[in-house]
Amino acid sequence: MTGTPSAPLRMREMLYGALLSRALCTAAVMGVPDALAEGPRGVADLAAELDAVPDALGQLLRTLTAFEVFERLPDGTYALTPLGAALRTDAHATAYPTALLVDGVMGASWTALATTVRTGRPGFEDVHGMSLFDYLDRHPAVRETFDHSQAADLQLSLEHIRSAVGPVGSTVVDVGGGDGTLLAHLLAGAPDARGVLLDTQATTVRAKEVLAAAGLEERSRVVAGDFFEAVPGDGDLYLLREILHDWNDSQCVTVLGACRRAMRPGTRLLIIERVAADDEGAAGTSRMTALMDLYMLSVLRGQERSLGDYDRLLSASGFVRTSVSRMPGHVVAIEAAPDPGGSPG
Repeated sequence: MTGTPSAPLRMREMLYGALLSRALCTAAVMGVPDALAEGPRGVADLAAELDAVPDALGQLLRTLTAFEVFERLPDGTYALTPLGAALRTDAHATAYPTALLVDGVMGASWTALATTVRTGRPGFEDVHGMSLFDYLDRHPAVRETFDHSQAADLQLSLEHIRSAVGPVGSTVVDVGGGDGTLLAHLLAGAPDARGVLLDTQATTVRAKEVLAAAGLEERSRVVAGDFFEAVPGDGDLYLLREILHDWNDSQCVTVLGACRRAMRPGTRLLIIERVAADDEGAAGTSRMTALMDLYMLSVLRGQERSLGDYDRLLSASGFVRTSVSRMPGHVVAIEAAPDPGGSPG
């Protein structure tokens, strides 16, 4: 078909995709998007500010212009496009912290993908000598970047999540709640509710700061613990956002079982995750979901799952699914309730 790349050409474009990722990371780390935030600039001017060789910087800009990250104007200057603006440090849902992770610890783990596929062991552990969460606990600067990336990702779906959550009741328990950004947003919209956040000791330090800065110190409690062992009780809503995709099936059943034991009749469980293709109305697996599946394989021991996969995990943990809300980007909110006839996994 005219205009359609041949399979060999398309394959080469895909193989060179690593160069595109590297170019984007380089532009972000060097600060090119921020430098263009006030308007178009010439290459020599940018190079002087960013301590770069003008010709080399020009080649970087030309390449990324082909991918609509920058625009070259008739006078030879370069401007940001809306796509490129997503790499500004102050952009809504900024991709900048994600670029830092890809440029650093996360991207390094992808180089061991072949070993991961052969052994099942995350490349992150091979490259860095420890698990992701141990690494984050030992490297506060990387933890801060990771938290910023998670918070920026949350901005992409926050309004949809609020709608899916609905009334939170008297107490919402955010299991593996990270730095507290999501809990802070939910409590801000529910002035009569209280919140409990459970995460590791290192993470709870930042969560306390986020909740205090939001003026929620009196309405929130931050608990350091292990969600494989136990989850705080007395909640009306238990929330698991992008937690289960980190773990294998057996570990997921353990986490869900801990939630089940903490819940009383009438309480709700809400799981928010990307989903792969399923037989209940979702289209084929998106490219982003497919890439995130490999991301989880490389960095942890998890995976992206179909809705049917989550149903099986819920059933094995003493839950029954009650509803599903679909959000953009193949993200779903799966609501479940304790199954009176089931038992915690």
